[in-house]
Amino acid sequence: MSAALHSPLKTYALRLRSGDDLRQQLTAFVQTNHIRAGALLTCVGSLTVTTLRLANHEGPTVYRGHFEIVSLVGTLSTNGSHLHLAVSDSTGRTIGGHLLDGCVVYTTAEIVLGELPALEFKREADPAFGYRELVVHPAPAPKRATRKK
Repeated sequence: MSAALHSPLKTYALRLRSGDDLRQQLTAFVQTNHIRAGALLTCVGSLTVTTLRLANHEGPTVYRGHFEIVSLVGTLSTNGSHLHLAVSDSTGRTIGGHLLDGCVVYTTAEIVLGELPALEFKREADPAFGYRELVVHPAPAPKRATRKK
C-alpha cells in the first residue's frame, strides 16, 4: 500500500434524464468541471440498456430490458475513470461489471459525486498485471498569473 493522501471534499448533485448515456454524461461532467480526483458517492435510477465488461472478459456484454441501478461506485478523473455498475432486473436478479458507454437511462439517474481538490488521480501501468491502475498524487499547485512590467 502506498501512503494515504487526504483532501477536503466538494460535492455535486445531478440528475440524468431519459435517453442519456450514463457513462458519457459522467465523463462529460468530469471534463467540464475539470475534476482531477473524484468518487461516486451514490447513484439510483433505471436503465433500458445496460452495457458492461464482465469480470475476465475482453469485450462488452449488452442487456436490454428494464433495470434498476442498485449500485454505481468508482473513481473519476480527467485522466481516466474506473466505474463499476450493478443493476437488477424485474425478478431481482443482479448483474454487475465495469460501466461502459451504452448504458441508456430509462426514467432518471440521480447522482451525487465528490471531488477531492487537493488530489489528482492518474492511471499508470501496473507492472504485475499490465493494467492501467490508480495512482494518487497531490494536485499540482495552481498556476500564478504573471504581471507584465
